[in-house]
Amino acid sequence: MTSSSPPPALAHSAGVAHAHKGDGDVLRCLVCDIRNRSLCSSMDEEGLAALAHSSRQLQLPPGTTIVEEGEPALAFFNVTGGTVKLFKSLPDGRRQITGFADAGQFLGLSTAQTYSFGAETVDNVRLCRFLRPQLETLLSDYPTFERRLLAAVTDKLAEAQEQMLLLGRKTAREKVATFLLDRMRAYHLTMGHTRQEVENLASVPMTRVDIADYLGLTIETVSRTISAFRRSHLIASAENHRIRILSVATLLTIASGQKPD
Repeated sequence: MTSSSPPPALAHSAGVAHAHKGDGDVLRCLVCDIRNRSLCSSMDEEGLAALAHSSRQLQLPPGTTIVEEGEPALAFFNVTGGTVKLFKSLPDGRRQITGFADAGQFLGLSTAQTYSFGAETVDNVRLCRFLRPQLETLLSDYPTFERRLLAAVTDKLAEAQEQMLLLGRKTAREKVATFLLDRMRAYHLTMGHTRQEVENLASVPMTRVDIADYLGLTIETVSRTISAFRRSHLIASAENHRIRILSVATLLTIASGQKPD
């Protein structure tokens, strides 16, 4: 495989992935909606041009494998639109969803030779792909980019610790409340708004099966808990796979393990 070949997990999506090289790439980076909220925010004009020429933009439909666990770690991805689910597989075929990557987040970075997780698109996803040699060159030539990436990795470690608490100690109500609040924060970050500027909406494009896998619950428990929150007027359905949080304070109380008043 040459350095310009796509990773095996993306080979089957070549018909739906669109690549644009040259000056168009620089323009794409300059007008990118999430530029100020992603790894690219640390780059000056010269660095942004190098970043653009080193990346390839991909547009992928739901259900597309981006990273396959155990395959060679040949590429690094920066999500610019949509949601990606990350998971680990068990020997018996089951899998545990370990997180969701939204616009502005990255995936695929590894010091090992193979990927330690799998990644699949939840909805229509846009991302920028960097092959490993190109990424290593960028990190060497632009220290600010390297520092920004290190900060992002640190944030990921903190998220992993929160996930351990979520799975190990919280009740079903606490887990679902935490999940909805996290999805609300993710939506606000993706849209570039603060909580005061928009309604309290949570983006939930994933299936109940995915939510259950992520929270370590059964589908029935997730459905019952969400229905109970809806009957209690804590949440309400909204358009485009979104949920409106009607009482953020109450969900925060539940998520923290306290009893609502």
